[in-house]
Parts: sequence; C-alpha cells; structure tokens
Amino acid sequence: MPTLIRRLGSVGHSYVDVARSPRYFPLWLAQLTSTFGDTLHYIALVILVYQMTGQGAAVAILVAAEVVPVLLLGPIAGVVIDRFSRKGVLIASDLLRAGLVLSLVWPQGVWHAYVVAAGLAVGSTFFNPTVQAVIPALTTEQQRLAANSVAWSTGRLVQILASALAGGLIALVGTDVAFGINAGTFVVSALLILRLRIPAHAGQLGAQATRGLSAFFGEARAGLAFSLNDRFVSRLVLVQSLASFAVGASGAMLIVLSERHLGLGPSGFAWLIGAIGVGALLGPLIPNLLARDYRDARWLFVPYVIRGVGDVMLAIFTPLPVALVILFVYGLNTSTGVVVFNSTIQSVIPDHVRGRVFTLLDVSWNAMRLLSLALGALVVDWLGVQPLFWISGALLTLAGVLGLVLLGRYDFRQDSPPHTASA
Repeated sequence: MPTLIRRLGSVGHSYVDVARSPRYFPLWLAQLTSTFGDTLHYIALVILVYQMTGQGAAVAILVAAEVVPVLLLGPIAGVVIDRFSRKGVLIASDLLRAGLVLSLVWPQGVWHAYVVAAGLAVGSTFFNPTVQAVIPALTTEQQRLAANSVAWSTGRLVQILASALAGGLIALVGTDVAFGINAGTFVVSALLILRLRIPAHAGQLGAQATRGLSAFFGEARAGLAFSLNDRFVSRLVLVQSLASFAVGASGAMLIVLSERHLGLGPSGFAWLIGAIGVGALLGPLIPNLLARDYRDARWLFVPYVIRGVGDVMLAIFTPLPVALVILFVYGLNTSTGVVVFNSTIQSVIPDHVRGRVFTLLDVSWNAMRLLSLALGALVVDWLGVQPLFWISGALLTLAGVLGLVLLGRYDFRQDSPPHTASA
C-alpha cells in the first residue's frame, strides 16, 4: 500500500507538472473549454432536431452528417496539416466552427442543423489530427503519456459536468444559449492557441511557397503509400479498422440492449452511461501507475480483448449491478487504450507524415463505424440485440489478438519507423 500511495503521488505530480507547462497549458485549457461547449452543443442539437421533426430517424441523419466529411476530406486535411502552419490550422478550425455554431442561435430549419453538423465535422477533421500532430512538439517523451492522460481524464470530467448542467440549462433558457456558449468556447480556444509556440515542423512550406491541386493529390498519395508500406502503420490501420467495425454498432445499440435485454428505463440507461464515464475518467491512471514502459503492444491491444469479453458478458447477464461493473471496466479499458494509443503513435510516426497518418486513422475508423452501424441495425432487426453484442465482442477480441500477433514484437522505442516510402 505505501508503494501504491507513493506511485499515485508521483503520477499526480507528473499530471500537475505537464498541465502547468507553459508549452502545453494553453492547448490543454483550449481543449477543456471546447469540450465543455461541445457537450452542451451536442445535447442541444439533438433536442433541436427532434423538436423540429419529432422523428428519431432525423437524429440518426446527424451521425451521417458528421461522418461523411471525415471520409471525403481526410486525405486533403492530412496534406494541409503536414504542409502548412499547424497553429494556423488549429485557429482557423476553431473560428470556422464558432461562426457555424453561432448561426444556430437563429435556426432556419432542420436542414440548417444538418449543414452545421457537417461543417463542424469539417472543422474537426482538420483540428483533431492537428492536435495529435503538435503534442510531440510541445512535450518531451517522458511527458507524453502524462499529457495525453491528463487531457483525457479532465476532458471526461468536463463532459460529465457539462452533461449534468445541459438538461437544466436547456429547459430553463432553451437551446439558443447552449449554441451561443459553444461558439464562445471556440473563440476562447482560438485565443489560447494563439499563445502557443509551435515550431515549424518537417515538411512545412515556407511563406512564399505555392502548391497546385495536383501537388495536393500527389502528397496525399505519398502519405497513403507511406502508410501502406510502413510495417507499423499498415498493420495498425488493419487492426483499428476491425476494432471500429466491432464497436460501431454495439456502442450505438447500448440503449436497445438496456431496454430489451436488461429491462431498464431511461434512468437505468443513464446509470450505464455513468459507469462508462467513471471508468473512462480513472482509466488513464492504470498505465501511469503500472507501466514501466507503456510502449508495448500489450498495452495497445489487450484492452480490446477485455472489452470484447465484456460485450459478450453484457449479452449474457441481466442484473444491473453486473452490467454496471462490466461497463465500468469497459470505460477503464477504453480510456487506457486511447491514451496509450495516442502517446505511442505520436512517438513512432515521423513528423513529416504525422498529419496524413492521423487523418488516415480517422478516415478508416469512421468508415468502418458507418458500415458497422448499417449492418448492426440489420442484425438487431433480424436476430435481436443480444446476437449483435456476441458478434461485436468476438470481433473486438479478434482485433486485439490480431494486433498482438502482427505487432507483438514491434519495437515501439525506436525514434521513428523506417522510411519505407517517400512522402
């Protein structure tokens, strides 16, 4: 016990140190501010669309509106992130999203909500991979896991608080205020990022350089060639795509499982989401406390296996306490996997292709998620919700085992993977 207490103290100290770092603090605070606004916005947007249409299918279209831009613009976004000022990309993405969200204070119809949802997805397609690409420039190798962990944990805490406030706020003053707050958080985020000192990165163009459309497509093809030929990236994309296909439908159908299999009402479903949230909040402590070196395939892929077994168990057991424990463990493994995944690939991917690799990972994840949602709906209609979770759990377990087989002996401690393709 004294050893565990000392390690907890050490982890807490490293969290505080990295969060207070003048190089990282503005980005961390910008992410927290934006997360608060995004949570309010998401809840308000779903309520607004449902109020306008009265149809659950209309809400489902929002998912497609958020996914399609990622699939279409990912390759172009990767080139922009790798060739232009990443600080400029972050600020432009924030300001674009601020203007779009502010327009919803005066909603023009359900089409307006879909356009804004698609526009926000466009901004996120550029913003999120850029954040992953700049973190290595703002942190040391020793700080990286702590930086990703503190960003994830505090982000989940802000989500929980914003979710708790959202219902009462929207009921009291309507959705307009939520959209206005979110627009303000994007502006605050842009101002904080303006303070960042992000050095020029490998491959960044000079101020006088110009690029034609053919050059953009050529660089996108070069980034894809790198990803396909690089041993680590090509295998990671395969494993991650299988994992996304496994969890895309089951994540969306948890509410169906809650009602049809567990026999829970809305309040019971809220307990399930809460159990995942608490696990996700605490999960990043696990690698920080237990891993001497997190750059190991087991830290990346064993969480897939545990979560896969959890999905199968959810489809077997019905008592609420058992489901809460399973979903708490699910949240622990999800967050552990995310922070280790981000920290590892930030260290392994070469700087000059980092934007294109991160956007490729986003594109593959969202494409398989969309396919999973479509097929999962058919499985639920034909066979029921329990078989969906059996299939999901088996596929996710397979993804974890496949990752261990393909990358179990990969040396994640090397400075960068071999440059097997020009980019």
